[in-house]
Amino acid sequence: MKFTTPGGVYNATPSRIVFAEGAIDGVADEVGRLGARRALVVTTPGRTALGDRVASLLGDRCAAVWPQAVSQVPIELARRGRQAARDAGADCIVSVGGGAAVGLGKGISLELALPIIAIPTTYSGSEVTGFCGITIDGVKRMHTSLNMLASTVIYDPRLTLGLPADVSAASAMNALAHCVDAIYVPTVDPVTVLAAIEGARVIARASPRVIARPDDIQARTELLYGAYLGGVALTGGFALQHGLAHVLGGSFNIAHGLSHTLVLPYVAQYNTAHAPGPLQQLADAIGAPSLGAGLYDLARSLHIRMGLTDTGLDPSALDAAARITVETDEGYNPGPVTFDAVRRILDAAWHGERPA
Repeated sequence: MKFTTPGGVYNATPSRIVFAEGAIDGVADEVGRLGARRALVVTTPGRTALGDRVASLLGDRCAAVWPQAVSQVPIELARRGRQAARDAGADCIVSVGGGAAVGLGKGISLELALPIIAIPTTYSGSEVTGFCGITIDGVKRMHTSLNMLASTVIYDPRLTLGLPADVSAASAMNALAHCVDAIYVPTVDPVTVLAAIEGARVIARASPRVIARPDDIQARTELLYGAYLGGVALTGGFALQHGLAHVLGGSFNIAHGLSHTLVLPYVAQYNTAHAPGPLQQLADAIGAPSLGAGLYDLARSLHIRMGLTDTGLDPSALDAAARITVETDEGYNPGPVTFDAVRRILDAAWHGERPA
């Protein structure tokens, strides 16, 4: 494979990765390794017990626990979090939980430039990127900064054991969406291509095992590894799939993982005509002749009910969703991002039928 990147340059900025069962027990050492003394522990209201556990492990290195994270990272919450970090005298952030906690940690550090230790408990993979979607005036807008790139990511598969099956399934599809959307962007490079293909292969094989046996720690470990690879792939960039899912989440309050799941097969089907080679590589990786249909079949095997009709979204909102998606598009998608194209994708996602 020829090493080809835009301008012949590839800027690799990897985080330190700690991946092992029980790895969370070393969080205080990781804070010390950064030269930090006062960590603000960021989590969600539903993960307060886990936040308290991390605080206990940190001991006198914990400045405060802030269990206020919610999905879609509202800008007002990020601003309150920055003030909480200042009030606590924090010199680093420990984000523990799902995408809401990881995202809020990024949103806080965007302006404060505090080092981040991310401890994900779901499979999104966003913890290894310097991207964050922040919702401003009802529209989720992507922000990019090395201030939001975690210094350290701690992967402890045991922290995923209590994840409900439906959340596990949607989170796994979210990780797979990273592999799909990253493989055809003009900023792609050979490293992220390899991560996308291997990540898709691992996720497609591990996720049904996790749903069938939620206490299977080996399957959980493999799925967490696949999600990490999906995050690595996403560092190369993203396109329409993410743009559309973020609109559904940020503007219409559809759960993050579910919004990705419900549009993924149809965006893949649309883009196959414009990037057939890369998407066939992914189809081969998940063992499907057609990527759109293969992704749909995988989601159904995880017991996800497809169709925007079940989300509570009013059909009259589809035009607005298409319009916002076009207006916020970054221009990286291989197929044209027009109102008509996005509207057709949304129509297909609304009905939730298997792509032809």
